[in-house]
Amino acid sequence: MLIESFAAPMFATNCWVLASGKGSECIVIDPGMPDVSHQLSAILEEFTLKPVAVLATHGHVDHTFSIRPIADGYEIPAYIHSQDRGSLIHPQRWVSPEFAATLEAMEFVEPADVRELRNGEVIEIVGLRITTIHAPGHTRGSVMFEVNDEVLVSGDVLFAGSIGRTDQPTGSAMDMDETLRKKVLPLSDHLQVLPGHGKATTMAHERKNNPYLKSIKGRY
Repeated sequence: MLIESFAAPMFATNCWVLASGKGSECIVIDPGMPDVSHQLSAILEEFTLKPVAVLATHGHVDHTFSIRPIADGYEIPAYIHSQDRGSLIHPQRWVSPEFAATLEAMEFVEPADVRELRNGEVIEIVGLRITTIHAPGHTRGSVMFEVNDEVLVSGDVLFAGSIGRTDQPTGSAMDMDETLRKKVLPLSDHLQVLPGHGKATTMAHERKNNPYLKSIKGRY
């Protein structure tokens, strides 16, 4: 599997590009802000890739800002969990009041083709089998993507050594606790973890070293 990424200028959100190999079609996950179309184009040109879908792990604008220009620019569908879809039009409702004031001055419109994800949904595309894992806690509609039993795109659920915050709108510490216990800990150790921010890691490393996962194991 070809895995490439870059960090968006604002908030250093990881945008992941996954493909079966060079010269093939690809998927784009979590294109951030501001418009990262040029950074994406550089990767597409370098590896001769053609995007066929853009996916969001959740609705926070630092993960979705560039979805519309990329989806509509390449005429491809955009995927997001049904419970976070509203963030594509009203992202200010999903963030802190301070940041919301900045977003109020901007106009947000959905891409032409938006498809809603649900837990357990499998997308088979570009030689990749992508399983959607609904993982609320950071937002109500947060998801992770398990790809080909090789990779976990964890969004802002699981980071190297940490987890996503739960204190913003639709976030829930209780939901995150359950997500970690029922959705994250059962995952296979061999999975490479591609988070929404920071460096990549593995499930084996996080199970052994992540203090939040160790706490969950200690309590149940």
